[in-house]
Amino acid sequence: MWEHEQLVVRTGRRSGMTTMVAIHSSEAGPAVGGCRMKAYPTINDAVTDVLRLSKAMTLKCAAAGIAHGGAKSVIVVDRPLTPELRRAVLLDHADLINSFGGQYQAGPDVGTGPDDMVVLRELTPHAYCLPEEHGGTGSSSGPTARGVLAALGAAAEKVFGSADLTGKKVVISGFGSVGELVARGLPGADVLVSDVDGSRRTDEFGWVAPEEAYTTSADVLVPAAVGGVLSPEVVRALDVRLVVGPANNQLTDDSVAGLLAERGIVWVPDHVASAGGVVYTLAREDEGLDHESALERVDAIAGTVRRLLA
Repeated sequence: MWEHEQLVVRTGRRSGMTTMVAIHSSEAGPAVGGCRMKAYPTINDAVTDVLRLSKAMTLKCAAAGIAHGGAKSVIVVDRPLTPELRRAVLLDHADLINSFGGQYQAGPDVGTGPDDMVVLRELTPHAYCLPEEHGGTGSSSGPTARGVLAALGAAAEKVFGSADLTGKKVVISGFGSVGELVARGLPGADVLVSDVDGSRRTDEFGWVAPEEAYTTSADVLVPAAVGGVLSPEVVRALDVRLVVGPANNQLTDDSVAGLLAERGIVWVPDHVASAGGVVYTLAREDEGLDHESALERVDAIAGTVRRLLA
C-alpha cells in the first residue's frame, strides 16, 4: 500500500545518474533521513529500498520523541565512481534535496560520509553531519553505537537479569564503523564478529564466516550490516535469546516479528535500537545542545527499550 507523501526520482543533469528522495511523513516536522549511495540490480530495487528506509525513519523519529518525520534518499551507482563523477552526482543530488525547500533534510548513510555532506552544502543548506571543522558534528557512528549499547543493556536486563554481558556470547554481523564500536563497548563479553569484507578480520575478536553468523549458537545476535536479514528461514535457524542491532529494516516482512516471539527470542526493533545517530545529530545541530547533553538523549534509548519490553 502506498503510504508515502512523496517520491521523486530524477536523472542528474551533470552525472546522468539516478537520484531519488522518498518522504514518508512530514506530519511531525521536516522529514530527515540519510543519503545512501550504492549499486542496485534495478531501479525498482532502489525505489523499494528508499521507500522502506524512509518509513523506518518515521518510526525511528517517533519512537525517539523527535519532532521530525521520516525520509530517505538514494544515489544509484551504475558505473565506477571517479572523484569527478562522485562530485557531479552529489551536486545533482543537492539540487534534488534543495527542491523540497527544507521539507527533506539529509545526512550520511551507507556509501556517504561527512565529506560528502560538504559537497551537498555547496548547493543546499539542508544537510547534516558535516565535519567538525565545517561546523557540523561529523560521523554519527559513535552516537549510533552508543544507542545500540544502551538498548542492548536494557534488553539484557529483561532477558538475562543484568545489563552486564560479561561471559555472554555475542555475535555481531557486520564489522563496519558501528559494529566495531559496539564490539569494543562490550568488555568481558565473548564477542564474535563477521563481515563480508574478510580484510576486516582481527585477532582482537573471534571471527565467524558471514554465512554462519545467523546460525551460530550464542546469547545475543547484533545485526549491524544490511537490512532484510531476518527471514522466516533465518529465524527458524536462530539459536539466540536476544536480537538487538543497528541494521535498518532487519525483518524481511513484519510477520517475522511474530515468528521471533513464538520462538521466545526477544527482538528490539531496529528503529528503536539504531536511533542514537539521529538523536545526537538533531540535539546538537538543531537544538544547540552540547556534546554531553546530546549523549544523555542517546542514553535515554535504554528507557524506551525498558518501556517497550514491559
